[in-house]
Amino acid sequence: MIARLWRGYARPERAAAYEAMLKPELLPGIGQAKGYRGSYLLKRAAGDEVEFVTIMLFDSLESILAIAGPDYENAVVPEERRKYLTRWDAKSAHYEIAATHGLAGGGALKPPR
Repeated sequence: MIARLWRGYARPERAAAYEAMLKPELLPGIGQAKGYRGSYLLKRAAGDEVEFVTIMLFDSLESILAIAGPDYENAVVPEERRKYLTRWDAKSAHYEIAATHGLAGGGALKPPR
């Protein structure tokens, strides 16, 4: 399994509105993508900003390539969401998941398709 990690930052007064846009899906329609297994949205106060970290889980790098194309590392930040952010990572990082030890939220990840 592959984890796609990305960070974006918002001012505290805009953070709740930005967070609401990410629910129930981090990206519109991603829940229907073949190989998509689920995601986590993390947030924390970071100085005068709120840092958001998204972790999207996929069966394989091939699953990500099928969705994002050959420039799969490029971040996807829909235009309507950019106004809430002060800055964001231009690239997403991808990690092979080497091990898991229980999952928060009752293990709600989707089974493989």
